[in-house]
Amino acid sequence: MPLVEITYAPRVAEATLHQLASALPHLVSQAVECPEEPYDGDLQPGDIELRFRPLGPYDRSGLDLVIEVRSKWFESRAANRQERVDRLYEGVAAATGLEDVGVYLSLPVAAWSQGE
Repeated sequence: MPLVEITYAPRVAEATLHQLASALPHLVSQAVECPEEPYDGDLQPGDIELRFRPLGPYDRSGLDLVIEVRSKWFESRAANRQERVDRLYEGVAAATGLEDVGVYLSLPVAAWSQGE
């Protein structure tokens, strides 16, 4: 399950954030799909976790959005991670109309468990 943190500047419109919240689950799922965790297009609760946070008074960022994606390391994901994050950036830019965006993809060695 990818964990996604979205930090946004005050100048980002509420409608843009709404559009991003709608588009990101699919865009992130496409970006991290792999043979070990295929994406069938049918997202279920718990498949992806989005967390939105406005920039705080002491945060420093020159970007409208910073999107940090953490998803479990698999060799098939790691092999082309730059291509994956570039594709995700393109999808975010298209969905929001923003170009001043940074996307960070981290693939830690991890495990996940969740209740039903």
